[in-house]
Amino acid sequence: MVDELNVEVDNSEDKSKMVIVMRKDLKMPKGKLVSQGAHAAVAAILQSIFNIRLSESNFSSCVEGFEIKMPAIVDDATKDWLSGEFTKICLAVNSEEELNNIYNEALKAGLNCSLIVDNGHTVFNGVKTKTGLAIGPAYSSMIDPITKNLPLY
Repeated sequence: MVDELNVEVDNSEDKSKMVIVMRKDLKMPKGKLVSQGAHAAVAAILQSIFNIRLSESNFSSCVEGFEIKMPAIVDDATKDWLSGEFTKICLAVNSEEELNNIYNEALKAGLNCSLIVDNGHTVFNGVKTKTGLAIGPAYSSMIDPITKNLPLY
């Protein structure tokens, strides 16, 4: 492996990570589950970098295509996550109520989180459905009190 591709491993206890929480009760096909988890992760990292969910008004044309009209600013946990191991853990809940509870606890703790609501175009028969969420990047000491009792998906 090329040396420049090696990432320094953080051996500290309080590592930066992202936790993805998915609803198991929906019994989503594997592809749908993966895409919903990916939606949550991408939304959370963009939200963490730009501190908002981006919309059309955040973009302007430039020679190469489009540029985002706001500065990218990251906190320590996001910097450590982006420059480190990209640790992600996927956990499970068994209902929308459980998902909402985790989401609300994360918000109350001041954590960056992104709740995903599927539009229902392919799997949920046209019904908008909360499928999962991502919390972080944040340090384990902040996320674990909220998610430590959830099982791995």
